[in-house]
Amino acid sequence: MGRAGAGTTRDRELNKRKLWVPQMGRGASILFAAAFRSVGVDAEACPDSDAETLELGGRHTSGEECLPARVTLGTFLQVARRPGFDPARTALFMPSADGPCRFGQYAPYLTKVLGDVGLGDVMVLSPTSRNGYDALGEKKIELQRTGLRALVAADVLLKMLHRYRPYETVRGATDECYWRAIHRVERVIERPGLGTRPRIAAIEAALAEGRDEFRELRVTFSRRRPLIGVVGEIFCRLTPFTNDSLIRKVEEAGGECTLAPLVEWLWYTNREQQKRLRQAGRTVSIDMAVAKLKNHIQESDEHRLYAVFRDELHGYDEPSVERVLEYSRPYLPHTGSLGEMTLSVGKAVHHYHQGCDGIIDISPFTCMNGIVTEAVYPRVSGDLDGIPIRNFFFDGTQTHLPRDVAIFMELARSYQVRKKVRRVYPAGFPPSAAA
Repeated sequence: MGRAGAGTTRDRELNKRKLWVPQMGRGASILFAAAFRSVGVDAEACPDSDAETLELGGRHTSGEECLPARVTLGTFLQVARRPGFDPARTALFMPSADGPCRFGQYAPYLTKVLGDVGLGDVMVLSPTSRNGYDALGEKKIELQRTGLRALVAADVLLKMLHRYRPYETVRGATDECYWRAIHRVERVIERPGLGTRPRIAAIEAALAEGRDEFRELRVTFSRRRPLIGVVGEIFCRLTPFTNDSLIRKVEEAGGECTLAPLVEWLWYTNREQQKRLRQAGRTVSIDMAVAKLKNHIQESDEHRLYAVFRDELHGYDEPSVERVLEYSRPYLPHTGSLGEMTLSVGKAVHHYHQGCDGIIDISPFTCMNGIVTEAVYPRVSGDLDGIPIRNFFFDGTQTHLPRDVAIFMELARSYQVRKKVRRVYPAGFPPSAAA
């Protein structure tokens, strides 16, 4: 493994390496890598996954690991095959987490495999959710703030993509608009030496340019398309390669999707960090004050960037993590259940109140979070007027997805006719009679 070291020693070593950021949605990875570049770290998002990714990952896994483990490992091994690759000048970003998910073992296992294949000089940079991802080095405060803004910008642009693409009249135009917006924001985020206030103002301006370009797209909005809430395991739901482009398949089957954002997990880890401090008897402490201040600042940044799209995303509002956990309480109380399972169930309840017509949970095959939510969803659906909820599990060999999506969409259309909670539409959608 890399000689991570501590404090400024690690910082200096990281500055001499190229850092590769795995994908959890390509747009988010591109912008997060840009945040590292803003503090002097040469960082790049890993390339898109393909069949070789699964083949390489499969060589060094037993088959019992979840799909994200195989994909991330295979992706990093693909990077190692690139011309000029130098282990001593390379770092891999592989965060960790507590809870029941096997994600907490990704970084240790990656380290082992790198050693086994002769790449032990590669550094593995692995901050953890236990401390709210605080351990990011000497420039952690600047990096955390810029990185959070990067992820929020990626989330909101992805929401715009999913809002407009189902209604486009020129195929592919929305994707092109989305990528122009991502790279416009990337150029702002990667700029070094930009102060906190000038940077967020520049990000707002870049997002506003993207918003205006979305507004110019040729679209035909209709109220006939069912709205499907998409929740589930964070990597699998955000990475089209691992979910066989499920959202596109829902769109092709006549639906529209609203996807749980990446930063939802950060709000959850911030909350868990504060919970651990309270359990340790440190409710009144400097660490608690710092944790609360960090969360407050990050939420303020999120609200400011989302405000750029207030009109476009009216009706697509994201609830607070506290609201999500309260929604989950009757089914998976957050005091006893940890991680994505609690968020997914709570978010499913939110989507019912949002006026969605169905809910899809995306998980890797054998994922504990997905297995638990699948067991709980029949009760959730029964309590919520029978809204259709379907788990889709992925192991890299999905074959009947279009058929299964088509069946689910028929259930969503049936529910759409009889549902009791009406959806709130943003400007641009026709009146109901003209839908």
